[in-house]
Amino acid sequence: PYSFVEVHSVTVDCKVTSRFAHTVMTSRALNKANSSQEIFFEVELPKTAFITNFSMEIEGQVYVGEVKEKEKAKKQYEKAVSSGQTAGLVKVSGRKMEKFSVSVNVAAKSNVTFVLTYEELLQRKLGQYEILTRVKPKTPVNEFQIVADIYEPQGIAFIDVHATFLSNDLLPLVEKTAHISFSPTMEQQRTCPSCDGTLIDGDFIIKYDVNRAKNLGDIQIVNGYFVHFFAPPDLPRVPKNVVFVIDRSGSMSGKKIAQTREALLEILKDLHEEDFFALIEFDHMVSPWRQSLSKATKDNVAEAMKHVHKLRDMGVLRAVSMLVKDRQAKRLPDRSVDMIILLTDGMPNSGESNLGKIQENVQSAIGGNMSLFCLGFGNDVDYSFLDVMSKQNKGLARRIYEASDATMQLQGFYEEVSSPLLSEVDLRYPDNAVEFLTTNHFSQLFNGSEIVGGRSVFGQGVRRGTRQKFRDSYEEYIFGDFTERLWAYLTIQQLLEKSKSGSPDEKVNATAKALEMSLQYSFVTPLTSMVVTKPETEDGTDSPLIADKLTEVHFVYCCLVSPAVDGDPHFMIELPDRGDALCFNINDKPGTIFTLVRDPESGILVNGQIIGDKKIPPDGKINTYFWRFGIIHQTLGVRLEVSTREISVHPQLPFLSPFSVDLLVTKDRSLTVTLKDSVKFVILLHKVWEKHPYHRDYLGFYTLDSHLLSPSVHGLLGQFYHGIEYEVTDLRPGEVPEKPDATMYVKGQELNVTRGWQRDFRRDVKNGENVPCWFIHSNGTGLIDGDETDYIVSGLFKTV
Repeated sequence: PYSFVEVHSVTVDCKVTSRFAHTVMTSRALNKANSSQEIFFEVELPKTAFITNFSMEIEGQVYVGEVKEKEKAKKQYEKAVSSGQTAGLVKVSGRKMEKFSVSVNVAAKSNVTFVLTYEELLQRKLGQYEILTRVKPKTPVNEFQIVADIYEPQGIAFIDVHATFLSNDLLPLVEKTAHISFSPTMEQQRTCPSCDGTLIDGDFIIKYDVNRAKNLGDIQIVNGYFVHFFAPPDLPRVPKNVVFVIDRSGSMSGKKIAQTREALLEILKDLHEEDFFALIEFDHMVSPWRQSLSKATKDNVAEAMKHVHKLRDMGVLRAVSMLVKDRQAKRLPDRSVDMIILLTDGMPNSGESNLGKIQENVQSAIGGNMSLFCLGFGNDVDYSFLDVMSKQNKGLARRIYEASDATMQLQGFYEEVSSPLLSEVDLRYPDNAVEFLTTNHFSQLFNGSEIVGGRSVFGQGVRRGTRQKFRDSYEEYIFGDFTERLWAYLTIQQLLEKSKSGSPDEKVNATAKALEMSLQYSFVTPLTSMVVTKPETEDGTDSPLIADKLTEVHFVYCCLVSPAVDGDPHFMIELPDRGDALCFNINDKPGTIFTLVRDPESGILVNGQIIGDKKIPPDGKINTYFWRFGIIHQTLGVRLEVSTREISVHPQLPFLSPFSVDLLVTKDRSLTVTLKDSVKFVILLHKVWEKHPYHRDYLGFYTLDSHLLSPSVHGLLGQFYHGIEYEVTDLRPGEVPEKPDATMYVKGQELNVTRGWQRDFRRDVKNGENVPCWFIHSNGTGLIDGDETDYIVSGLFKTV
């Protein structure tokens, strides 16, 4: 029970040197009980940060995390999964944060100290840097403290501190200088003098900017590494030529298109008269407002706003063509920048549907002559597709969350990119002075942002100037070789971007180099994992835990419920961002084979066959179950058959590498199938009493790492691997009092759904856990693409 755990201290120590933030979060707790207790440590950190260290100290013994290559951490990962332990410590927590959580069994009357360290390069947006710290101690703490020391060699222009939980009583406790401190007493933390609740629950935010030198920026050199910050003040604004491309297809209907309309109306008001602009709408047809760009005069903007008001539920290549033609006709100023802003949910439903081909066509048309910015709507947006396409064309992507403030999100993004100051910026340094340079070419510099480059320095011949003095004067602010780590952080981020959008050779080389540097500098990145081995449990086994860096993914799985609840196959789509799930049944005659997952790009196929009861039960309803799965990986040459009776591997190639597929069978009757460098499937065997008059053994099917499949993946399960967007309204009584009905809007349709629950057997194979979900009737009609018969195939390894 929580009352047996006393949290002694929660401290946050952040040191910022030249925009590079090093944060250490420490918590110490005591188990007051007379028996061992599980104690939890949860921290939310910015998504842009890299975890660099984690340790636990228990009874004088320190357990330290180790950063390893993900593949080399695989054994610990699988062991943790199969034993029911948490195998992914980092989870999404809102728009900007991700959650690190761990628990450990602590002996009676013993202490435990948790220490988590992470680092990030602060990004300048709209003229300021932001340090966001989220604190949720849940109860008043004996020692609570947030400390931040900021050292910027050129001086701090302004600094501001606020928090979502700061009351008038707490506000005077905050020091607002380069040394920021907030340390309320236990009594000051309480919601009332006699209450156990705490006021400390939310975000502590520091915002600041630095003094700007009227030259080529600020260069920091420490221990042979330099970092160059470039954001010259007082530059004149460069006119822009912007084409807004608006998706009005069916998947954008309802709130999405309404919020797009509202945001566009505000954005049009912010255009400068020297700008040129155009509007293009598309669904199965492309409809430009005008055939060429228009100058942003008051009259033209007013006419455009009238047109936007008419925007209702309804391409990029047309936008490119319009900009090119207007350039050639000299209708646009010579000294101006061309940009396209695409507003879409990233779900092509007409024309070219191959996402790779779409990216190729757009990149070829743009030819490096303009920037493409993609704004993706909703949880089910194919964000990786938009992200890569933007990066291929000198732009960036941003997810727009479906919420009441979506209009503000759109306006905020536009504000960031609406004032270009420079384009095609090259940072050049003497060839004999530097090596291992980070990216030194930048497509654009926007007002309020900053360009950051860096490199290691040759020998002693480089003039360090007055900047070297701060090393001696401000030693207390320096955490190790911060400039080298800042350079490494920046280099890894740029290599990870190149691994997504470069040529095939560039992707391979960038990935290899990013992995090498992540291991060298102990950064938890998408290529590495932190392995933490907890103390031995009572049965003498240790418990390895894995902390991974999050990517833009959704965890989706399918399971089968116990025949005592409902013997037919139940599909469940878990949506962790929404804390919700969707369920549907598929009913068909025994022997039917369905396609669950089909990814034409990776060559992965999963089919499943259902089987019926041994004989017709007294109620006349024959229950069906999945009893056999066929798994194919064309590239690896793997063909695997798993049934309630046996597991068999059939190589499709003359030689099957032993590393192509891993099979892990555990005593709880679970099988983990790992396809090399790809997705993992977990298959559970549910045993039924052998002499049961009707029911049979059956299988459950789960998917891990579904984000490793391509955007074109489909199937009864595969179509949900990149999420699903829906709204539920009009809650009302249903046929059963504890299962209310509601109206769901999904994929442009209005469905009647019922609130209920299904069983999740991942952690408890025998009994399962009840998971609340919205149940979609009639074989998932309206939720799945097409109907269930579209997924029926003629054989276990067939596609038709």
